Amino acid sequence: MNISDRQTKILALVEAHGAMTIETLAEEFGVSPQTIRRDVNMLCSADQLRRRHGGVERMSAGVNLSYDSRRLSHPEAKRRIGQLVAAMIPSRASLMFSIGTTPEMVAAAMVDHDDLTVVTNNLNVAMALSPNNSNRIFIPGGMIRLPDRDLIGQEVEAMFNGYRADFGIYGVAGVEPDGALVDFDQQEAAAREAIRMSCRTSILVADRSKFSRPAPAKRGRLGDADILVLDGPPTLEMAALIESEGVSLRYPEEELA
Repeated sequence: MNISDRQTKILALVEAHGAMTIETLAEEFGVSPQTIRRDVNMLCSADQLRRRHGGVERMSAGVNLSYDSRRLSHPEAKRRIGQLVAAMIPSRASLMFSIGTTPEMVAAAMVDHDDLTVVTNNLNVAMALSPNNSNRIFIPGGMIRLPDRDLIGQEVEAMFNGYRADFGIYGVAGVEPDGALVDFDQQEAAAREAIRMSCRTSILVADRSKFSRPAPAKRGRLGDADILVLDGPPTLEMAALIESEGVSLRYPEEELA
């Protein structure tokens, strides 16, 4: 299925809000409700969204959006996270990057860093850092998972376990209210954990929408990370959890507009 730009943006909006009405989507894009219905009918037929009375809702916790759709979800928040993390890391550092759109934004913010040694299963990260010829980029073998453009599996875990990096930068699908980290696949979670165990400083990057976002594969805890980087100050509930987990918190000084 070829998804149009408008349909990709519809997916991102529904992911951010959980559910939206046909009328609200029509107003958002300045088109007729009939046009939006055609879009959402196609997305529902492709198992990207689920119908509900008067509108659509995101799929169950076990189904993630496509990579390109996730790129459009909270892009400014991810950009701010990327800039903050990039400022924390010097040139000539060694790094591990996980899959995900937020780690990709960190990599994109590091294009002016020189002489980096990068180990990643995220081809989007590899491509973001490849224009600098001074960088050395290591990726695993195996089959590329499309359309996400990443690799998972035992070869990936073995690759991360075979290196020791200064920094490990990883994202997560969601953070449960009890501090458990969740992803959409146990192999994704296992690769994330291999990164954390194979670096000197582990950095979990997550925009605030990840808190209480459900996903089925549980592995690791919020407090396992050395540093948590958010896109802005946490809510009181988030702050209490972060304090109880004992993780060092960083976020941009200026709040999102």
